[in-house]
Amino acid sequence: MIDFRSDTVTQPTEAMRRAMSQAEVGDDYYGDDPSVNRLEALACEMFDFDGALFTTSGTQANLLALMAHCERGDEYICGQEAHNYRFEGGGAAVLGSIQPQPIANLADGTIALDEIVAQIKPDDIHFARTKVVSLENTISGRVLPQAYLAQAQALTFNHKLKIHLDGARVANAAVAQGIQIADITQHFDSVSICLSKGLCAPVGSLLLGDERLIAKARRWRKVLGGGMRQAGILAAAGELALTQQVERLAEDHANARYLAEQLAQFDEFSVDMGLVQTNMVFVNIAEHVDVKQLGRALAEQGILVSAERVTRLVTHNDISQQSIGTLVQALKRYFSRS
Repeated sequence: MIDFRSDTVTQPTEAMRRAMSQAEVGDDYYGDDPSVNRLEALACEMFDFDGALFTTSGTQANLLALMAHCERGDEYICGQEAHNYRFEGGGAAVLGSIQPQPIANLADGTIALDEIVAQIKPDDIHFARTKVVSLENTISGRVLPQAYLAQAQALTFNHKLKIHLDGARVANAAVAQGIQIADITQHFDSVSICLSKGLCAPVGSLLLGDERLIAKARRWRKVLGGGMRQAGILAAAGELALTQQVERLAEDHANARYLAEQLAQFDEFSVDMGLVQTNMVFVNIAEHVDVKQLGRALAEQGILVSAERVTRLVTHNDISQQSIGTLVQALKRYFSRS
């Protein structure tokens, strides 16, 4: 199958499979897994944080960050499009009793700084206590400008708030700008980094923060059932994700641009090339096209897409220019018969 639905479908590399089969392991509940310990130490060194925690998923890492920053009845500010607001099951509210305060994202993915200030609650018993601003980079493939991150950091510092980054695809953001991931993460008190998207690891995310936050997050991970035993089998792949897969993301970005250019040639599609900044292409499909039927027709030919009126296609390690060519030819055949 050629799978354009997400970069979460990436298969682990052969090097990862070998490392997993040979990983030195222990019981991570006791802090005895050397492969997990090495991954967490590597992340601290690479991204200049005092503490790191290996988690089962980005959803868990984001939830742990919010639960470590906040208490019951506190609030976090985020964008309306934020993954930890829209697509993570309402975990902060359900499990942390933390209230989200969403703000509309602007066209470039940012949320207006003056809107953030306007939504910070006064110290009054009638209101939830605002504690955290949460940003996402990339957000729907868009890269937040470095200058904006610095301004957001200053805003939170001046208002005595913490700032968290959902960095599920922060490596993509760094590669797109030609900078190091640490150049982005330096602006945040806590960061989640997904290892199992474009970086190809089969499982896992990292949460980064200071020692106090990570200690609190480690306790909440236990409460949520997210602790693992011989997790080094997974951490071994995560280490290679950080050391071998980051620079390779530039290939995904180039393939996404090529994919967008090819799809833009179809009368049935509309593509905003300005939004193709990393590994995501959003295609507006004409109203007369039956998108579900199109999705089924492609699936019958071994091509998977999330067929919607606005369809997101994602490039990753298992998508090549040949894969894109196969999709384009299948689309030409489909529309020639329509």
